[in-house]
Formats: sequence, C-alpha cells, structure tokens
Amino acid sequence: MIVRTTVKSIQDLMRQDSGVDGDAQRISQLCWMFFLKIIDDQDKELELTKDDYRSPIPKKYQWRNWAADPEGITGEALLAFINDDLFPALKRLAVAARSDGRRRMVRDVFEDAYNYMKSGHLVRQVVNKINDVDFNDMDERRHFGEFYEQLLNDLQSAGNAGEYYTPRAVTAFMTDRIDPHPGEILLDPACGTGGFLTCAIRHMEKDYIRTPKQRERMQAALRAVEKKQLPHMLCVTNMLLNGVEDPSFVRHDNTLARPLISWGKDERVDIILTNPPFGGREEDGIEDNFPTFRTKETADLFLALIVRLLKPGGRAAVVLPDGSLFGDGIKTRLKEHLMEECNLHTIVRLPNSVFKPYASIGTNLLFFEKGAPTKEIWFYEHDVPEGQKAYSMTKPIRLEHFQGCIDWWGDAKRIGRTETPRAWRVTAEEMRARGYNLDIKNPHAVADDHGDPQALLADLTAAEGETSALRLQLKMILSEALGR
Repeated sequence: MIVRTTVKSIQDLMRQDSGVDGDAQRISQLCWMFFLKIIDDQDKELELTKDDYRSPIPKKYQWRNWAADPEGITGEALLAFINDDLFPALKRLAVAARSDGRRRMVRDVFEDAYNYMKSGHLVRQVVNKINDVDFNDMDERRHFGEFYEQLLNDLQSAGNAGEYYTPRAVTAFMTDRIDPHPGEILLDPACGTGGFLTCAIRHMEKDYIRTPKQRERMQAALRAVEKKQLPHMLCVTNMLLNGVEDPSFVRHDNTLARPLISWGKDERVDIILTNPPFGGREEDGIEDNFPTFRTKETADLFLALIVRLLKPGGRAAVVLPDGSLFGDGIKTRLKEHLMEECNLHTIVRLPNSVFKPYASIGTNLLFFEKGAPTKEIWFYEHDVPEGQKAYSMTKPIRLEHFQGCIDWWGDAKRIGRTETPRAWRVTAEEMRARGYNLDIKNPHAVADDHGDPQALLADLTAAEGETSALRLQLKMILSEALGR
C-alpha cells in the first residue's frame, strides 16, 4: 500500500533528525505537516465547488506555495521559513467573524504546535514524501485514514500519550448502543484524538445519511473539547480525514474551567460519548467551579458536568474506573445525584487488561438517560475470550468480543433482558442500602474453592508451630557457635 509505505519512509527520515525524540514528538511533527497538506488539498476542491471561497491560510503559507515544488527551498532557508515565518503567522491568524471557523481551526491547531526537526534538508525530504499523497483521491484518503488510526493506536505506548486513546472496539460498541442520528447534538467534552466522534460519524454514515443535507445536519451538530495541544491537533486532523469540512467545533480548551452553574439550557446536548481522563487531578481553583462536588479528581468533575449538560431525554455513555463505583465521600454524593437525575440503566464491567499498557485498572461503561430517576441497574460482566488470559497489545479487544453483550442488550428500551451467568440487576433501593456502592460483583460467578476454612486454619497453625520450632533451633545453633 503506497500510503503505508510513504508514512513509514517519513518516520524513518524523522528518526535521522536529532530534534525529534520518541513516538509522541514524531507523531506530532507528522501531524502538523500532514494537516497543512490536507487543508491545501481540501481548499483546492472547495475553490472549484464553492463561489467566492477563500482559504483560511494566507497565500504565502499555503502548502502549494512553499512545499509543493520538490526542488523548492531547503536546508537552513526552509528551516528559517518554518520556524520564523510560517509558525508565527499561523499562530496569530486574525479571526474576524464568529463564522470564520476554518481560520480559527488553523490558529487553534498551531497555537501550541512546535517544529521539532532541526535539519532543513530532512524536512525537505519529508515534505516531498508527503506530496505523494493526494487527499482529494478518496481511495488514498481512506487508506491514509486507516493508517492514521494505527498511528493513534501507537500512542498507547508513547509515554503518557496513551491517555488520549480509547480502544476503537470500546468506542464503536458505546456508539452503537447510543445510536446517534444526524441532527442530534453530540458532545465529547474530553475528546482526545476524536475516537468517539469518528465512530459516531461512521455510524451515521452507515445507517442514516443518504443526502448531502443529512451530512450537513450531522456535522453541524457535533461538539468537542480537548485540553491538550497534541490530541487536539490529532483530533482536528482526524475530522478532516473523515470528510468534515469545518472541524472548528473541536475546541482547544478545558471544559472544566467554567463554573458548573454557568452552563445554560441553550448549551444542553442530546448525546454525550466520552472517556474522561481518570487518575488525574485538576489544577488548584478548578474545584471552585463545582461547589456542590468540590474535588480535584478529573473523572468525578466530568461526571457532574455530564449530568448538567444533558437535555431532558438526553443519553450518555461514559467510561469510568472502578474507583468511581465504590468510592465514598464526594463520589457517593455524585452517584446519588446521577441516580436521582438520570436513569442509570446499564453498567458494562470490563476486565483490567482492556486499556493496557496505559492503565491496568478495571473500567466500566455507564449508560444513562436524563430526566427520570433510576429504578434498577443492569450489570453485564464482559470477560476476555475463552483461551485468552488477558487483552494485550498483540491481542487487543475487538468489536466482535462485545457480541454477547449486544445479543443480550434487548431492544431500544431494553425490553427482553434476562439474567444470565454474565448479567444481573440491582434495584435502586438496594443501591441506597449499599450507600450507593456500585461496585457489585457478579452474583452468578462461582467462587474459587479454597478448601474447608477449619482445615486451612489447622494447617496454618501447624505451619506456624513448625516455623517457631525451627527459629528456636536456629537460635541455639547460633548461640553455641558464638560461645566457642
């Protein structure tokens, strides 16, 4: 495949450059360069199909005018142009109107971007390789999109960058169960590299979009926010590869930086699909935005925000760690609030290995709808495939592994569900009696047979006696030796 070969050769060139250190920097470098090429190819098409269309990028800095000529500027001249001219210009792009989305998108992408490469000659070679890809060719764009997904997957092993990536099987399953339709306002408030957005777009394209008008409605209803620069840039590029003309809806911001009460009714959404960062803590002062749920734990703050942002009848699917299920204090108050404001109808419990190597803790998929309190919660325990001890980088979770849960799920209103060896339900009354501890183990699981407790205790006592006798014997031997 020419796209795969091209990108591999680009990565090999970058490895020769002393300024690029590690996978995360290499992917970041690759991304801003491909971003400018994708934008330029898209601009060429829009200039032909739309009257009075103007590129968001000033003419001097368009890819076609500084990068397209294989014998163009190179060496120190190219490096100076990128570092001292191109980057500063794109970082300070003026945005005149609120509707100037593509221009704002370019400025946001370059706001904290950085050119890591130090060899202008290697930059020219990389640029010439990128020119081999035509993003107006649907087949080449599709192939590059598939390879881009693999690049995002590679982030799992790129230090802390793994936090930006949720396994695509998980995002696809959650999206399938939520079933978004074109025109429904869909938000990911911690979007990372855009996995949920990508799955939502593909889901709607496959099942519902038949006309350009429907596609416009879908794109106009997408919302996303990402705090960190690298995943924001990766997400915007991801949207362009998925045919989104104006990905300026992907904002580079911290969703938690606003007071919870400031989110008005006009900002409510129909759907939230997200995997908020867990295990992290917010900076000082952020907890003041959540006076009822004062905590610095990121996952807890996002859960409070998600409940606030859903419209009545809105639905959500959220990834949360085990700690959010059994924790007390603020976590208990949050779970009580969630069950009072929403129908928390399903919790899918995942094994510890799903997010390896980035995290090795148990995670859960919570599905809920705003507007009616919880009466009962269905639990489904997802297990690794038979014959496999755990998920891993070489044997990751796949969408077909969720088929058992999909078959059990029931219809859109969850009618037809039954208890199985993997599924059980608990009433809201039982939850309240448990102090809102949602960390409920599978009651159908057969406990390991460790033997008769009395016999085990007798064995332990005998072993302790033998140990004591040996210790005494050793002391006598040492005493005799020292006495001589």
